[in-house]
Amino acid sequence: MKILITILFAVLINAVVVAQDAISPTQYIEMYKDIAIKEMKRMGVPAAITLAQGLLETESGNSELVKKSNNHFGIKCKSSWTAESVTHDDDAKGECFRSYKTAEDSYRDHSNFLRANQRYGFLFSIDVADYRAWAQGLKKAGYATNPRYPQILIKHIEQYNLQQYTLLGADDAAKFNPSQYEDDKETNATSGATAENDSETMLYAPDKIITVNGSKCVYAGKGTSLLVLATKNDIPLAKLLGFNELAEDGMLTKNQYIYLEKKAKTGDKDIYVSKPGQSFYDIAQANGVQLQPMLDYNKFWGNEDIEPGSTIFLKPGLLQNTLKRKAAVATATTVKKQTHIVQPKEGLYAISKKYNITVQQLKEWNKLEADALSIGQELIVSQ
Repeated sequence: MKILITILFAVLINAVVVAQDAISPTQYIEMYKDIAIKEMKRMGVPAAITLAQGLLETESGNSELVKKSNNHFGIKCKSSWTAESVTHDDDAKGECFRSYKTAEDSYRDHSNFLRANQRYGFLFSIDVADYRAWAQGLKKAGYATNPRYPQILIKHIEQYNLQQYTLLGADDAAKFNPSQYEDDKETNATSGATAENDSETMLYAPDKIITVNGSKCVYAGKGTSLLVLATKNDIPLAKLLGFNELAEDGMLTKNQYIYLEKKAKTGDKDIYVSKPGQSFYDIAQANGVQLQPMLDYNKFWGNEDIEPGSTIFLKPGLLQNTLKRKAAVATATTVKKQTHIVQPKEGLYAISKKYNITVQQLKEWNKLEADALSIGQELIVSQ
């Protein structure tokens, strides 16, 4: 009898400990809502959808998978995954699932996974606030095998008022315009393109590889995903960011060239004349030149304002040569203007002594054949 009571007491204590460790749906939402909003602004996945998926896939943060891998969305390894992983029984025994150092890494990979995968592309043309269409779209694209997947997501969103988090950041959510991913049939952008192409009239052609200053690149429009470009061109995202001297991934904030290989250190021409609103980075991208070397050629830090029409040197040594030429011209002009006005009773000898030159030099510089001078006459007194 004592043994039975002891066993029952141990079971009860264990149940209490488990209950204390369990996370409630409300606690889960509070822990991760800010990350969901941040990801919506970065990649365009509605925060409500992200949180609903997280609640479902992790059993509100209590699943075995999330505890051992920080995997909040049940994303499996697939052949492209080369980072940490864990095995977990799901549709089959011992399946490979992605593992993350932090929950935020999982949320970020979830956004990247949806954005970079072509079969989910249509979702990003749906209004970010239309959670019902997003839920149905995820099922249609094959995100989950459960036939009731959309209904479960919608129930979570409405039960826990997750839509409020979408609406909080909807105005800043990354936008998607399908037309930016279509080539213009009229475009004549081919290999050998240069920065002289008018960026405002060029078509967004992220699928068409062109060459600027010897480096392969694409011309992509505002709102284009860098992750998508990296995936399409089979380039690691980190390398693509490095080629384009960008600190982090996300959506392009302006129309620009995105390079698929390292840019050159010098331009294919000597100078570039800046246009209104351009930054040093814009000029470097437009000319296929690495930013820091270009700044060095022009003796700039990079945080200066650029006046439209400014001359930017794209090769080393040109600034120094230009400054030397300007100095020489300025010196010659200054010397040429060193003159003397003849005063009463002044002669060539007195004037030559005053300027430490010879009478013969005075005559030669002023083309004088005689020694006679006139009051008020202007004489060159320096060569």
